[in-house]
Amino acid sequence: MSTADFQKMTSALTGTRTDAGGDLPPVGKVTILGAGIEAQAIACHCLSEGADVLMFSAYRAELEPLRSAGVISVRGAGPVGNYQINQSDTPSIQLTSELDEAVSHADVIFVTGPVLKQRTYSLVLAGHLKDGQIIVIAPGRTLGAVEMAWNLRVGGNTTAVTIVEPGALPWWVSKERNTLHLSAIGAAKCGVLPGRNQQALAALKPYLPNMVPAANILESGFCDASGFIETGALMLGGPAMPPGGPDLPTGAVPLAEQSTFRNLIGDNHRAVMRSMAEERRTVAARWGVRNVPENREWYELNAGAASGEGSRPVPTHDHAVHLVRCAVIGSLVPLVSAAAIARVDVPTTQSMISMACAVLGSDLLLAGRRLENIGLSSGDIDEARRSMEAIAEGEI
Repeated sequence: MSTADFQKMTSALTGTRTDAGGDLPPVGKVTILGAGIEAQAIACHCLSEGADVLMFSAYRAELEPLRSAGVISVRGAGPVGNYQINQSDTPSIQLTSELDEAVSHADVIFVTGPVLKQRTYSLVLAGHLKDGQIIVIAPGRTLGAVEMAWNLRVGGNTTAVTIVEPGALPWWVSKERNTLHLSAIGAAKCGVLPGRNQQALAALKPYLPNMVPAANILESGFCDASGFIETGALMLGGPAMPPGGPDLPTGAVPLAEQSTFRNLIGDNHRAVMRSMAEERRTVAARWGVRNVPENREWYELNAGAASGEGSRPVPTHDHAVHLVRCAVIGSLVPLVSAAAIARVDVPTTQSMISMACAVLGSDLLLAGRRLENIGLSSGDIDEARRSMEAIAEGEI
């Protein structure tokens, strides 16, 4: 496929018009697809910013506990307070299991949940979207916006929408009963597709307060370190690779405030992560992206502080499995795919994918976000880069 042909195809899949970007409509009506704890945090934050909020889920098991509780309480960083559900006489989060109602309501649509669920949403959204809507992939990980655009096209979408790819949500979230506990995440790069719709980022700033506009989708994608930090911290352990944190006397247990994600990472973990970081940095440079964060910044953004404010909670076993699966599918696999086009060896990243496949018992490489499955089959790095930059910059 030539660059010209690819640009025509991506113009269709994103609904790109040939006119200038112009001002996007107001973004006061927000829909959240999914009702997990991250989705609940987004809903509460958007409501606190004055938005009209609608939350969609097709699963009774997600919506019924919220209906029964009637309220979501938020503590910690972010929008502290109590947020009503399904009230008619006060601003509240409205719940629905009707997708057409949810999408028609929205100026902004947050697509939440695991990568595979985001992929499903992108396919079913296609027949419901309208011109001018903004889709936020929460979070986008690596090149999530490109996959979203491709899947919308496969699903038959022809409308002009804007897809936003934040590298991280504003907080880490844990839940105890009906109370969300939020811990602030640092600044994260955020890309937009088509690139000419940069004004969407300014409109979304109240809802994504930690975002830093990226030059393009490539920059936001290659700045994503969630894959190697989450897989490295959650899959490597045992006597040969003990966790980080303070040294303790025999028989002692760490203080509760020391039980954080950052303290899962010891010196040996960092050695593996440094190798994977260097591989990502090398591939990014071959694709023309050189201003990726230093390792220290990547740790701060993805692992959080060792204790106190800004610390990331240690996930439960089930949540850890979910994180590893998403990290491989949405972050490591696209890196390996981009490396193949760039003809760069990434042995440590490939080994981590193989280990995750063995542990989880599934072919995550096949299921991953592979560039050849989203229209980038060229084996020439310059050709592929021009095509992707055309998408990111809106030159299509």
